[in-house]
Amino acid sequence: MRRRLAIALLTAGAVALLAVTGTVAASARHVAAGQYNVGIVYSRTGLLASYGAQYVEGLRYGIQYATNGTNKVNGKTINLSLVDDKTDPATGVSAVKDLIGQGYKIIAGATSSGVALQEAPIAAQNQVLFISGPAASDAITGLNRYTFRSGRQTYEDVATAATYLQGSGKNVVVFAQDSAFGQGNFAAVKAIIGGKGHNVSSIFVPLTATDFTPFAQQLKQAKPDLVYVAWAGSTATAMATALDQQGVFSAVDSVVTGLDQRSTYATYGPVISKIHFLSHYVYQAPQSKVNDWLVKQMRKKSQFPDLFTPDGFVAGQMIVHALQQGDYDVSKMISALEGWKFLAPKGWQAIRPQDHAMLQPMFRVTLSKVNNVWTAKVLGTASSYQTAPPITTVFQS
Repeated sequence: MRRRLAIALLTAGAVALLAVTGTVAASARHVAAGQYNVGIVYSRTGLLASYGAQYVEGLRYGIQYATNGTNKVNGKTINLSLVDDKTDPATGVSAVKDLIGQGYKIIAGATSSGVALQEAPIAAQNQVLFISGPAASDAITGLNRYTFRSGRQTYEDVATAATYLQGSGKNVVVFAQDSAFGQGNFAAVKAIIGGKGHNVSSIFVPLTATDFTPFAQQLKQAKPDLVYVAWAGSTATAMATALDQQGVFSAVDSVVTGLDQRSTYATYGPVISKIHFLSHYVYQAPQSKVNDWLVKQMRKKSQFPDLFTPDGFVAGQMIVHALQQGDYDVSKMISALEGWKFLAPKGWQAIRPQDHAMLQPMFRVTLSKVNNVWTAKVLGTASSYQTAPPITTVFQS
């Protein structure tokens, strides 16, 4: 999660693609045969494989929910073709080209921002509906009229951290590794939280550091109201322990960082209960009949929804709604999604028509041990109004 908080300054170059010939007839044959073909290009393997697995599982549940268990829309079956992009942009681009060549008009699933930013222009060039998945880069929003997203974006993460601050003029320190990742997080916090009237400064720790005590002492001496931690890698526990030993947690109102998937909870060490987390999703947070349904279905398999399960679920809802209204006509499917407000596992969400931002609630949580299991406790909800990114693009109809 902490990696995903960095704003990716990626530019998706124009990718040449030979004009697809004969695909209209092929697509028509598929539809006439009683099915809608949907391509899912996601990280089955690679660095983000665990996120991809959550996404696909959620996708299947989302389609099941939206079709009342039939897997059919307008009397036609939804045929999913799952392709592994290996968390690699070149592999993802190749997969998207292949699916377009086969006549697919809906492609979804990008787990990585780097992959999504390369795939989206190709979909637009070929007038194909593209629904990005867990990829968090702000650059995906407003990229082109054919591109939507089913998950949240970096701005919404950082804006959630700002809701821990009451009033204005508070001192915020970004405590981060001295790397592109850390610098990117500082830039995001300075732009978003600093833009809300707060003072933002930074303490950068060399990647080679093994003793974090001097940096923890420096942080305490800065007397911040909120500490925003941007950290990745195996030294996270040692870093958090140093902050605890130097009294940072008792001296600061809030130490905030992003909560990752459930499998990582134990890696924070014993100080985890002292950290305030901004969270994209924990299954205990939403008060939603859709979330209740999802939890109930997964509990039958002795499972629980994880961080990116709702990203897949929402993609399923979007695909079904687009097909119901557009019947595989891309222009009509885009119109159906623009401005659509719907109840999702996280609560009420809406697709902003101007730039296709996915407006949604976010959560503030802490973790505590219940029966020797780390369990999320919800502190509050940041509404879609509090976390909505600014409109940077207005698509022309």
